[in-house]
Amino acid sequence: MKTSALVAALGLSLLSGAAFADAGLAKDRNCLACHKITANEALRKPGPTYADVATKYAKDKDAAARLAKKIRDGGVGVWGNIPMPQNPQVSEAEAIKLARWVLTIK
Repeated sequence: MKTSALVAALGLSLLSGAAFADAGLAKDRNCLACHKITANEALRKPGPTYADVATKYAKDKDAAARLAKKIRDGGVGVWGNIPMPQNPQVSEAEAIKLARWVLTIK
């Protein structure tokens, strides 16, 4: 998929090279099946938007590590009763990269 098509498909505007790579990782690891990046995207998804996650954890200095663990191990209860499944196909390094990226979204 061409870069511009991927950006349009994700509903993103101008991204830096690193942010674009992290958005691509989220797409490759199927994160976007359950999460939207911002509320501006039309499709309803069961998980919280990444912008909402970033807002919720903005003052938590341990948020990246906590979210990386949740990405890999899954969980339930923080955002309601819909569980987040385990994602063992996501490496620890990828999980921390994704968590740090999510925390930058406004």
